[in-house]
Amino acid sequence: MAAFRPGHLCAVAAALVLSVTAPVTTAQAASGAALREVMFVGNNWEGTADVIKSTGDFAKVGRINVIPDKDARMAEINADPIKWIYFMAIRNGVGEGNDQFVDDMYSTPDGKSVVVSRPSFADVVSIDLSTGAINWRFPVSGYRSDHMAVSPDGTRVAVSASTANTVHVLDINTGNQVGSFATGDKPHENIFTKDGKYIYNMAIGDVNTDLDAPWLDWTKGDRRITVVDATTYKQVKIIDMREKLDAIGLTDYSDAVRPAVFSPDESKLYFQVSFFNGFFEYDLASDSITRTKTLPKNPATSDERTSFVNDSRHHGLSMSPDGSKLCVAGTMDDYATVVNRSTHQEGPLVTASKPYWATVSGDGKDCVISESGADQVTAIDFATGQKIVSIPVGDHPQRVRLGHVAADWTGTGS
Repeated sequence: MAAFRPGHLCAVAAALVLSVTAPVTTAQAASGAALREVMFVGNNWEGTADVIKSTGDFAKVGRINVIPDKDARMAEINADPIKWIYFMAIRNGVGEGNDQFVDDMYSTPDGKSVVVSRPSFADVVSIDLSTGAINWRFPVSGYRSDHMAVSPDGTRVAVSASTANTVHVLDINTGNQVGSFATGDKPHENIFTKDGKYIYNMAIGDVNTDLDAPWLDWTKGDRRITVVDATTYKQVKIIDMREKLDAIGLTDYSDAVRPAVFSPDESKLYFQVSFFNGFFEYDLASDSITRTKTLPKNPATSDERTSFVNDSRHHGLSMSPDGSKLCVAGTMDDYATVVNRSTHQEGPLVTASKPYWATVSGDGKDCVISESGADQVTAIDFATGQKIVSIPVGDHPQRVRLGHVAADWTGTGS
């Protein structure tokens, strides 16, 4: 999702009705190619992805133009009145006057291509990392693509089609659809379990209206976690966080699950929800919320819900590989912090400008956040909770993902 909420076109949008990393796989090892682990940073409003080192000083490696076919796509949109209406609603709604050219991205196991979801173009494309050309393009159902996830073996990518309440699962090398499944309203984050058996999808409902008061929560739509078998794509179960929140007396809290991350043994799910400055711990075995963590508010941040970024006061969550620390992006409160998972004690509040995502460095030592308000990514030490370094990137960075490129790769676009 983009980092700012709509204002004047809420009515139009209403009428028109997301820490998985790219693994090193056996296929990659078998390719024999010399690869380099990197981080891809999607610059949503610019239509580029900066590629940086995955550890250390996180210095820039190169840049990718993710919209080399922009003229062709715009010609299609301008020729179709319905597509044009949705395109403009995205621009003037969730994009706050900006087009959304890259939401999510993953590299192929061989490091030869990067697969990108492009919300404003309602598609997923594979871009050749040696030439910058498009290998394949998959138009999603409806009019907007969103968060993705890659399977643990690196062979499939799942993408949310947010206006069609559908997740498409594609062969990462060919772009052919291998399956799909229905979700709640406005599917968002996707997570494969580490054994590759299941896909979790979080549907967040309509976050682009100003009907944000708790008593109007019913207008936000069908928000739920859909769990499917990752082979058959048949529904396994539905998790309704409304029931879980009500059970602990939090009836005024939103049940729109935003970024989420599993514990290493996948017995616990930690997740953020709309409007809340903090996160929850959900126990899969007992099917219940077991702990709530409320994080500090920034005194300079208004509590007016309609001022929040697409309803998300905090948006971005990752976990250290050993499961001992959580890293939280406090989006509207302009900070990030590392939280001890056992005690839930937060560390220093690291000042950041609208941090919108949190992931883990290649060596597992650092949390890396995207600062959408400052056009930079920042690394924070999991051990100390202190900022290490910030690296300038392009306009409006959002998703940050680990991946691979050829060892001698230096970029394909400006």
